[in-house]
Amino acid sequence: MREVNKIVDKLLEQGEPEEVPDWGEGPESDPERRPVPQGWHHHSNGGGLVQDTAYVADTAYVGRNAQVYGNAEVHDTAQVRGTAWVFGDALVSGDAQVFGDARVFGDVWISGHARVSGNAKVFGSAQVFGNAQVFGNAQVFGNARVYGNAWVCANAIVSGNALVFGHARVYGNEEIDSGERS
Repeated sequence: MREVNKIVDKLLEQGEPEEVPDWGEGPESDPERRPVPQGWHHHSNGGGLVQDTAYVADTAYVGRNAQVYGNAEVHDTAQVRGTAWVFGDALVSGDAQVFGDARVFGDVWISGHARVSGNAKVFGSAQVFGNAQVFGNAQVFGNARVYGNAWVCANAIVSGNALVFGHARVYGNEEIDSGERS
């Protein structure tokens, strides 16, 4: 577990763009009063920061404290809100939602009515779709797939080529790195 956390921390550090300032407290902490860094813009639906290299559909929502950057794409009526970040080559589509302090990055695909929230991290080439939920401090990465009505929550880790589907619940400190759970 500690080794996984070190890898995640390193990936997150690499994913943070240097151009985005830490707004802290004061007038600049209000997103509507912040200067927009060069190469970024406020999304028209929600006011969140979007790097010019990323794509966010007009019908999608990026909340005022959320960020979409790198080559990430947010399509359809998908939402990124709270202080969530979507970056790298991640794709969020359909009615999917990424919120809380969640991080979605890499070649990830979040779609359908899927939810990624809390402090959850989905990265690598993982996919979360259907009505699946990843929340709490859970991590889904590698080529893992979470779909159907499955939940991955608390401190659970799903990685490798694992498949979690149907009404499966992976929770606590459980770790699944291959095989299936339904």
